[in-house]
Amino acid sequence: MTDPDDIGALLGAEGPFARELPNFAPRPAQQEMARAVQHAIAECETLIAEAGTGTGKTYAYLVPAMLSGQRVIISTGTKALQDQLFFRDLPKVRSVLGARLKTALLKGRANYLCLYRLDQTVREGASFDRHQAGQLAAIRAWSARTRRGDRMELAEVPEDSPLWLRVTSTPENCLGVECPFYDDCHVVKARREAQEADLVVVNHHLLFADLALKQEGFGEILPGAQAFILDEAHQIPELAGQFFSQSISARQLTELAQDALAECNGVTGAIGLMLEPIEALQDAVRKLRLALDPLPTRGAFHELLQREGVPTSLRDLGELLSALTDVLASQAERSRGLMNVHERAASLMERLDRIIEGHSEHDVRWYELFPRGFSLHATPLDLAAPLRAMRERTFAAWIHTSATLSVAGRFDHFARQLGLDDPQTLSLESPFDYARQALCYIPDGLPDPAARDYTERVIDAALPVLQASSGRAFLLFTSHRALRRAAELLADRVPWPLFVQGSAPRHQLLEEFRASGHGVLLGAASFWEGVDVAGEALSVVVIDKLPFAAPDDPVLQARLEALEQSGINPFMGWQVPAAVIALKQGAGRLIRDVHDRGVLVLCDPRLMTKGYGKLFLKSLPSMPRTHELSQVQAFFAPIANESGEPRAVMHDSFSDTAP
Repeated sequence: MTDPDDIGALLGAEGPFARELPNFAPRPAQQEMARAVQHAIAECETLIAEAGTGTGKTYAYLVPAMLSGQRVIISTGTKALQDQLFFRDLPKVRSVLGARLKTALLKGRANYLCLYRLDQTVREGASFDRHQAGQLAAIRAWSARTRRGDRMELAEVPEDSPLWLRVTSTPENCLGVECPFYDDCHVVKARREAQEADLVVVNHHLLFADLALKQEGFGEILPGAQAFILDEAHQIPELAGQFFSQSISARQLTELAQDALAECNGVTGAIGLMLEPIEALQDAVRKLRLALDPLPTRGAFHELLQREGVPTSLRDLGELLSALTDVLASQAERSRGLMNVHERAASLMERLDRIIEGHSEHDVRWYELFPRGFSLHATPLDLAAPLRAMRERTFAAWIHTSATLSVAGRFDHFARQLGLDDPQTLSLESPFDYARQALCYIPDGLPDPAARDYTERVIDAALPVLQASSGRAFLLFTSHRALRRAAELLADRVPWPLFVQGSAPRHQLLEEFRASGHGVLLGAASFWEGVDVAGEALSVVVIDKLPFAAPDDPVLQARLEALEQSGINPFMGWQVPAAVIALKQGAGRLIRDVHDRGVLVLCDPRLMTKGYGKLFLKSLPSMPRTHELSQVQAFFAPIANESGEPRAVMHDSFSDTAP
């Protein structure tokens, strides 16, 4: 009999999960986390819970959340994880617990089909090519049968199809209650369901858009919660920076011009007034992008202002946006659509003024360039204060969980970034047997990572490992340049299929990699986390360098200067901890279940030559380490043990194993 008051026991060997779910394995760490989450919700506390891969953290927070009797918001790192949680994990837990509670899935409005925008696109009869016309026909057919209107249901129209921009709404162009399709609006229905639910699954983008900016208009839904559970919480600092920033982009300005033009249809005389200022604004956006062309792709705002012609182009853009806003003001009363476009123009003008004129010591002003566009930003130097204020407004429990939040067992860096004062902390190691399942190989003789031939040397060191493992590897790079060079070097040197980031969508590369059985996948940033390949298809993870953030990031530079001024060593106090957490994410791709075996290849010699290298190694799961290639080869050369099952010979060439 399990104790009904012990939430951990529900997940134990005698509990309902063990009885009812095939392949459910009771884990003490999962039970401990469930008790900690239950306590945090009941006492309205802040909790940081690091749960190593395989802990089963999803059930560890879902069970107490469902049994709490409180309104709970669960936020995940990506929409894919959100769907997995809502459609797979949540129904299983609810069924086992027999929990009678309402649940809802809520995404940002760009994920939902807008019936008004679809109708407009069809009516305009724009000159689509055959391919896009086929996609539009597919969207129209789907619109007649979908209940949720969630884009992810329609796999045949790719996520990056430009058509989605035309048939979804933004906070700026939504007509609200005056929309002729309001009663059937998918966004309104999703919000209504969320309002009535006991447990709502959102993603970090939506959570922060709402709590930080009220941008998505869900203000009446999210603050009603008694607990917020943030999964993949290591992503929060970077995301929070985006949402507390003031930003304006070429795309926003171009869309404003296009929508203003579209709203002139059916309004007598409007086109005569609007056409000239609309075209002038579009031309100013193009001229500014051209003036920015010789600059690096990211940089501080003062660098941009020093470029000849840029200050003039910026001033012209501001004046022309102001002129269009004035014309729109004179027409705003003539239709709901024109009123909406006027409000957007006024908001963008205010934002542009704040970024160009702003000289706040609390903000970093910077720019970013894209092939056909640009964005301008003002980002707070310190996110702790706005994040703290946001949490305090909710009067709720806040639970932050991920496999990678600590640095050598300490949570100081994560807590400082988020302004978490004296939080409860919990560190749970992975239940996987890394000492038996994994080996860490640090090749000898590699040059300093700044060496010109460094990527060539990394590939030379990795090739014999790939031969020993017969492919089945991820090669993770800290830059796209290194990734492209490695792809060139490997193209005719390996007999296994190569999968290179950028050559196909991420999900397609992963599916093909899994199916190949012996593939070699080369990835940069987006493959370091959220990628799950269990089983023999992935048996090696090679990491080329310690993943320090790009030194040319203007926001990072300003933060490091501010830390130095406040007496904190910016390298050890920020750069190293951030890189440790990123390395843990990359290394975490290797062992995904109890049957996995694999070798982690860390190529950066600074692990052994610099004092801070120990901090990186101490933060990884405890596994044997070696400099000897022969031990890697022995790891992949199974020898039958007494029971007839294959096992691997393994020694440790160091006197110590990773602590």
